[in-house]
Amino acid sequence: AKSQVVKAGEIPDGWQGLDIGPETVKLYCDAVKDAGTVIWNGPMGVFEFPAFAKGTEAVAKALSETSAITIIGGGDSAAAVQQLGYADKMTHISTGGGASLEFMEGKELPGVACLLDK
Repeated sequence: AKSQVVKAGEIPDGWQGLDIGPETVKLYCDAVKDAGTVIWNGPMGVFEFPAFAKGTEAVAKALSETSAITIIGGGDSAAAVQQLGYADKMTHISTGGGASLEFMEGKELPGVACLLDK
């Protein structure tokens, strides 16, 4: 696939943003170094295609090297860290991406509510 790196607001008509670029990779990886806790939900790009996996690979590697608490949410993110061999370096991995976000927002989760009613 033909690709080029451009600023987020400069994606040409007819093109799609399919991965984060090197400047964003650096920003994210630098932020991870100093973090106490990192919550990651969703890959950086279309990581199933090698040409668009660089951002996901770099962020997963940075998370594997940080001393921060690392929480991975969502099936795609979980699959990415598993495929890249970093799963054992993460503090917690959940395949429930949307549910994880709703939990952090304080929303009621039907399964949890059912258990609490018992």
